Amino acid sequence: MKYLYLILFICQFGFSQSPYPQDYFRNPLDVTLVLSGTFAELRSNHFHSGLDLKTQQRTGLDIFAAAEGYVSRIKISHFGYGKALYITHPNGYVTVYAHLKQFAPAIEKYIKAKQYEQESYEIEVFPTPEELPITKDQIVALSGNSGSSGGPHLHFEIRDNEERPINPMLFGIDIKDTKQPVVKAIYAYPKNRTSHVNDVKTRKELRLIPNKNGDYSVEPIEAFGDIGFGVVSYDQQDLAHNKNGVSNIQTFFNGNKNFEMDFKRFSFDETKHLNRYIDFEIYKTEKSRVQKLFVQSGNTLSMLNDVTNNGYIRVEDSTASVYKIRIRDFKGNETWVNIPIQGKKAKERLEHYELQPNYYVQADEPFRLEDKSVSVYFPKNTFYDNFYIDFAVSSDTLTLHKDVIPLMKNCTISYNIENYSEEDKSKLFIAKLYGYYKKPYYVNTTRQGNFLTARTKSLGTFTLASDTISPTIKPLNFQDGKWLSKSKYLKLKIDDDLSGISNYRATINGKWILMEYDYKKDTLTYSFEDDVISATENNLKVIVIDNIGNSSTFEATFFRK
Repeated sequence: MKYLYLILFICQFGFSQSPYPQDYFRNPLDVTLVLSGTFAELRSNHFHSGLDLKTQQRTGLDIFAAAEGYVSRIKISHFGYGKALYITHPNGYVTVYAHLKQFAPAIEKYIKAKQYEQESYEIEVFPTPEELPITKDQIVALSGNSGSSGGPHLHFEIRDNEERPINPMLFGIDIKDTKQPVVKAIYAYPKNRTSHVNDVKTRKELRLIPNKNGDYSVEPIEAFGDIGFGVVSYDQQDLAHNKNGVSNIQTFFNGNKNFEMDFKRFSFDETKHLNRYIDFEIYKTEKSRVQKLFVQSGNTLSMLNDVTNNGYIRVEDSTASVYKIRIRDFKGNETWVNIPIQGKKAKERLEHYELQPNYYVQADEPFRLEDKSVSVYFPKNTFYDNFYIDFAVSSDTLTLHKDVIPLMKNCTISYNIENYSEEDKSKLFIAKLYGYYKKPYYVNTTRQGNFLTARTKSLGTFTLASDTISPTIKPLNFQDGKWLSKSKYLKLKIDDDLSGISNYRATINGKWILMEYDYKKDTLTYSFEDDVISATENNLKVIVIDNIGNSSTFEATFFRK
């Protein structure tokens, strides 16, 4: 009997302890933590790798090191994380602080010296443990809105020693949340032509009925064969109206668990499979992310647990069954969806098949499509499934199916431009057409002789476009020939109306200066605190180049004591 008590004790206390250290990491902000984004919530082409912490709709809040350690990486880029700081801690974890306004003085001095040394705003460095040691509670940066941030906030991550992001709330970072997750839609997915839901053999949205207790019911369905389900859901915390991601989804068929998605940790290598996990077609056409509660080929997400029959249920004729979905947030608030199912074979009726395009894609084989001056190459395993692809070329416009199928790898589009003049060839690029008006957007294009090539990870409509107009450069806070003794910075507006800004370079009296590019505002900013100049009369020169190579030069003289 004493052995039985010992086993029960181990099960109750030993196994229930968190594998993540508690009270080791402090909050990185000294304000009440409010989320604008949760860990692993669904984003475009990836799972969110941290917590987005609100900064009271402003920049400049003090950011504190979550624990002692050393700055192991600094990366500054125009897009993505913008200004980002990485701190490695003695316990092996790494904390990440992104979209920063600026770094603490010692770190700012260190990274600016590197930027001037390399003559580049965009930079990535890996300091040694001795160069920038950090103590707990030390201010390491100010919050900002840099990079691809949609508004002022701090993106905060905790990664393990394999660079896998982990939900920071598992370490004791606490967010007030007493609200149940919300369900917006439920879909059923017959697996094959022998399966159906309400006599429909393709995806079908089900009628969702809210209950008074916050749970949901679905109007009873008739079904037969292997059926999968999908859900659209979100969670809200107490102090914000943002519609954020949930923490855990489980399904049960007649009381037996047959699927779980647990958003605790993932690797960056697998995050691309988000597009396999969601219903990609609905996302591209309706901007709604349906989480498929079944596993299709190629979905190798490590967050999947306890999956039986790939998450599908098997409904037999003349049976009564119940399928349930449990959706939980991190604080344990949960919502249930109840789906009654009556097993019944489909009524016999003539099948309707749409006319398919002529080109068939074998997903596990490389293949090439060619017509006139255009070719498209797909490496092996670009797609998850075999399918018929729509491919057509009309003049310089390439129709490459609809953008409703996810790609795992880039495909390569090539145009033969030998029939264009040499002058025209230098201005051409490959563009993707978007929207009702088919506006062209630059796709990174390279030229070798008479061939233009672009790599893309999406289908859709592409064309050749020409950019003959140089970028524009305008001063915002100064004029040529004026005194700027009281100014703290120089600011210019740069813009390009088609292919976009590729590069820029600025000098004062022939010396390179660090100008920060904010692509959201189309501005370049130089701070006089960099102390590059000492002369009274100064000559500013700014060169801006677009993605085709068109360039503009701006020059001005200013005076400063």
